[in-house]
Amino acid sequence: MIKLILTGLLFFMFLLTGCDDTRVHEANIDFADQTWKLADKVTIDFEIKDTTLRYNVYFNVRNSLDYPFARLFMNYTLVNSKGVEIEKKMVVNNLFDQKTGEPFGQSGIGDLFDHQFPLMKNYKFHQAGLHKITFEQFMRKDTLEGVLAVGARVEFAQKK
Repeated sequence: MIKLILTGLLFFMFLLTGCDDTRVHEANIDFADQTWKLADKVTIDFEIKDTTLRYNVYFNVRNSLDYPFARLFMNYTLVNSKGVEIEKKMVVNNLFDQKTGEPFGQSGIGDLFDHQFPLMKNYKFHQAGLHKITFEQFMRKDTLEGVLAVGARVEFAQKK
């Protein structure tokens, strides 16, 4: 019986760790009060080990139906391991259809929706080491209701 339980536990752990072989790093920061305030800059650190490969970088956001707009304006800044700014851009992402109000994204839990927006596709980092990407909301309101979390995903553009 114990052997069966241990086998099942090992199989479950294998499923959790072995499903995504393209991911280099993914992290999301939750907002405790489910609002993204103008002062809340979210920084995600990730390491690039191989500069011969190409990478995709994504912006993750989880929102609820309480989000009051169709679009989300945000700035991102990417800094390399020497503190040099590599890229800085303002990006507009659609969370809801502007005409119908229908939410975009994937929903697994009622009125919560997960989105993943591409920021950099097939990008070649010129320097190995720790990099930082920082996100800032850039809306007309200081406090955005209905934003539960934001984050980043870095993955290999092509499987190794």
